[in-house]
Amino acid sequence: MSNPVLVNTLRGELIENRHRGAVAVCDANGSLLQSWGDVTALVYPRSAIKALQALPLVESGAADHFNLSEAELALACSSHNAEAAHTDTVLGWLKRIDLDQNALECGAHAPLHPQTERQMIERHSQPGRIHNNCSGKHTGMLTTARFFAEETHGYIKREHPAQQRWFDSVGEMAGVDMRQLPWSYDGCGIPVIAMPLQSMATAFARMAAPDGLTAVRRDAVDRIAGAVAQHPFMVAGSGRLCTEVMQLTGRRVMIKTGADGVYTAAVKEKGIGIALKIDDGSKEAAEVTLLATLNRLGVLHDDDLAALADRCRIPITNTRGIVTGHREPSEFWS
Repeated sequence: MSNPVLVNTLRGELIENRHRGAVAVCDANGSLLQSWGDVTALVYPRSAIKALQALPLVESGAADHFNLSEAELALACSSHNAEAAHTDTVLGWLKRIDLDQNALECGAHAPLHPQTERQMIERHSQPGRIHNNCSGKHTGMLTTARFFAEETHGYIKREHPAQQRWFDSVGEMAGVDMRQLPWSYDGCGIPVIAMPLQSMATAFARMAAPDGLTAVRRDAVDRIAGAVAQHPFMVAGSGRLCTEVMQLTGRRVMIKTGADGVYTAAVKEKGIGIALKIDDGSKEAAEVTLLATLNRLGVLHDDDLAALADRCRIPITNTRGIVTGHREPSEFWS
């Protein structure tokens, strides 16, 4: 079965590209409330499950032991821009666990924030591992390794306890056995495990409505969701949809992007979770689809939609800044 066309890219009035994808909406019992496309196919969630991967950081006692702030907890869930607030926080956190950025095994890349990248070029400064958008997640994993007095070198390997811990927490939240699913390595070096969108949506429904979880996990979910709501800038940064939506909605909606067209959301007021994947991996099409889904479900208020108008229908400009087209929800949503 072909997934439906969820987003069109128009140049002028002509559809130039059609973006197919699938969306799952679940409750905390794992029931599929709504779906579009094949939500049972295995997809790599990429960075869209970082809030779930951060659960062992709180549940283990490591967060309390090292006196992590809410901003640091939010950063553990982030794909950040490497703006100064992000990198300064990572450096301070690493120092507190008696490590430096050389301990990070995520590799270095240029900041996702264009202005920060330009400033570094002007200063002839090379990006370091703290500039990797996943450095917060990696620092969280190093923190649990330090708490349990484990070897930190090689913490990104599949067999390392720092990885095995989140296999358990994510699997329990999603209702799957993570060790039996196909896997590879993600862009930042840690294992990435394929799972159905329905399972991902179930996990985030349990983030939204954690009443059925153990007391320890309920507390961890509440702390992570609260930290993300209080510090949405730490999760992404300037010009990023994750930050913008959560600045508008607070605890009502938690969203997270993943590479290659993946998004997840936990909608607290409705107790539901959402997971989506755009077949061709388009980041922009995934953003449009997420907002179209939230709108279809009645999650976004009129003032939210007004503030996000250029996200719901993304203008496309040429090199002179002239609008030449749009990415917008397809007729599927009509």
